[in-house]
Amino acid sequence: MTNSGARHRGSNFAAIDFETADAKRDSACALGLVVVRAGRIAERYQSLIRPPRKVFSPICVGIHGITWELVRDERPFADVWTEAATLLPGVDFLVAHNAPFDNSVLRVCCQAAGLRPPELPFRCTVQASRERWGQPHNRLPDVCRLLGIPLTDHHDALCDAEACACIALRALDDGWNP
Repeated sequence: MTNSGARHRGSNFAAIDFETADAKRDSACALGLVVVRAGRIAERYQSLIRPPRKVFSPICVGIHGITWELVRDERPFADVWTEAATLLPGVDFLVAHNAPFDNSVLRVCCQAAGLRPPELPFRCTVQASRERWGQPHNRLPDVCRLLGIPLTDHHDALCDAEACACIALRALDDGWNP
């Protein structure tokens, strides 16, 4: 995905997306992180995560396709987040599509792992899309379709994070002040 525009050239933020194994917020099983520096996608990070429980909700598996068999040999959240967080210096805020969900997953997983969550404001591209474009439907595929942003593999954490980053860049171009 590409991005352009003058307003956000100084914007440094990271778009984040989690997939979870069940309804509990400590069950992150995938992380996608896209870092935007000076208004351009600069870095991408993706990892599967071994959640604290082997039992996956059939509803969650139906959404993202991640099963215990796919993640049982992956690193736990603490190891994944410690690595991913090295990309955050210089970032002014985090953004997610439905930020309350991803923010709560990050905070609960950090707490469970004995880690300190980043002290960065969290912004929401669902909220930005309501404010900027007044759309009645603000699901990620709907906003991507409206803006012509490719969403090749919805519920793949990196694909969703990259789409979110592109939405944020477009919103910034349109005067969004996160």
